[in-house]
Amino acid sequence: MTQLAQGSFAVKLVPLAFEGQPEGSKLGRMSIDKTFSGDLVGESKGQMLSAISGVQGSAGYVAIERVEGALKGRKGSFTLQHTGTMNRGVPSLAVTVVPDSGTGELAGLAGALKIIIADGKHSYEFSYTLP
Repeated sequence: MTQLAQGSFAVKLVPLAFEGQPEGSKLGRMSIDKTFSGDLVGESKGQMLSAISGVQGSAGYVAIERVEGALKGRKGSFTLQHTGTMNRGVPSLAVTVVPDSGTGELAGLAGALKIIIADGKHSYEFSYTLP
């Protein structure tokens, strides 16, 4: 049965060097540090790669982050994979649990996390299943 977890998170992005980047390209790399509260309590660390095109409002990014904490009281860790695009200002984002990445009481976790940004604050809705 699919369950829903909700809450907020704080995020810190820090630019990192992008070794071997071709001259003139608009490629970037950042570290990701998050602190989750609500139904998911914990922290994550990860990295993001991004590309900005020559067309205003068009870009893409991928990211991987490892979350450690408790989901509605169940302790463990899992990995999230991000795939995002911005097509001339229209965003598309999928954040999913990497299959079989759950550990501890979160072993077997599957699902998708929706990121909500409103009034400069970040929140999430996490639809998930556990065995």
